[in-house]
Amino acid sequence: MGALSHIRVLDLSRILAGPWAGQTLADYGAEVIKVERPGCGDDTRRWGPPFVKDAEGNPGDAAYYHSANRGKKSVAIDITSTEGQALVRKLAAEVDVVIENYKVGGLAKYGLDYASLKAVNPRLVYCSITGFGQDGPYKQRAGYDFMIQAMGGLMSVTGEPEGQPMKVGVALADVMTGLYAVTAIQAALLHREQSGEGQYIDMSLLDVQVAALANQAMNYLVAEQPPARLGNAHPNIVPYEAFATEDGHIILAVGNDSQFRAFCELAGAADLAENPAFATNPQRVANRTDLIPLIKHLMKQYSSDWWLTQLEGCGVPCGPINTLDQVFSDPQVQHREMKVNLQHPEIGSVPGVANPVKFSGTPVTCQSASPLLGEHSDEVLQNLGLDAAEIAKLRQDRVIS
Repeated sequence: MGALSHIRVLDLSRILAGPWAGQTLADYGAEVIKVERPGCGDDTRRWGPPFVKDAEGNPGDAAYYHSANRGKKSVAIDITSTEGQALVRKLAAEVDVVIENYKVGGLAKYGLDYASLKAVNPRLVYCSITGFGQDGPYKQRAGYDFMIQAMGGLMSVTGEPEGQPMKVGVALADVMTGLYAVTAIQAALLHREQSGEGQYIDMSLLDVQVAALANQAMNYLVAEQPPARLGNAHPNIVPYEAFATEDGHIILAVGNDSQFRAFCELAGAADLAENPAFATNPQRVANRTDLIPLIKHLMKQYSSDWWLTQLEGCGVPCGPINTLDQVFSDPQVQHREMKVNLQHPEIGSVPGVANPVKFSGTPVTCQSASPLLGEHSDEVLQNLGLDAAEIAKLRQDRVIS
């Protein structure tokens, strides 16, 4: 039994942030019912290539869709119809959590907003995810991860000093918002256990991106100076960046003064650690423009493999810069079983990335890949008390598929 096996979730969201939250709750054992549009479903079903293929090479849904929807049940309901709205309200009356990421006020016209659903389920935890939140001057704007990374400051500290501001290579604002939403939902469920009351959760991608600036935000608030782009360098630790070796690049991540001394001794430059300009981390940060060229020269003496072996041997943090094929062939990643194979009704076995949480008593045991569009419509509606004739009529009227 999963940790949340007693929880039912109605997932009205699409694209990434909301679905990521729903997938995480499904990983933890919750029953997650995803409501999609009949005929086309979540937009990301078509966000490819690549598309997952069956044994004969026939394409199914996009890899993107499979990245955020495993373990869910799909129900295809037209929520623009009166009958579809009634079905969603019936579902909402029987679940613990609703997740949605429509524009501000977008579900009120369908009677599926928090006030409407709270009326049929006062214990409901209702989580809304938008680009900018439910209030403020930007509340009606659409929010996309790329623009949020830019507006939220992340791109201003990412990239080479003389190059373009750069986004992160994955939709990090979306993923982080999904994870913050999960923690908020769990906190609201714990509060409900004590109070008996549900509540509304207002999640904003921009809020999350600002919060996740972490030390960079505090650097600004304390120093009152916007941090600059440093490429792969660290604003508060030196040396802590990528360095070219004799035959490639590695990460050198010196976290304290004793590690710096060990590195200097290994590199045949023990005098650097004794130099007053470099002896402590604050001095190294202040004098990075003098120190880094010296370290670059030292790193080119040997191969990447030599450095990785020797640095690990003397306790200096370091690592290779892996491509994704190297990531999934890494012995530690394989030992931790971060690649999984999930069952799909048409494709058969679909590869996936495992949830990274390792519970001792309620392990994550998700076995099913992302569902087919409307795969569970009949099952879910039968559980609501509809008979075969009623379901057939809804399908005939194109309320469901």
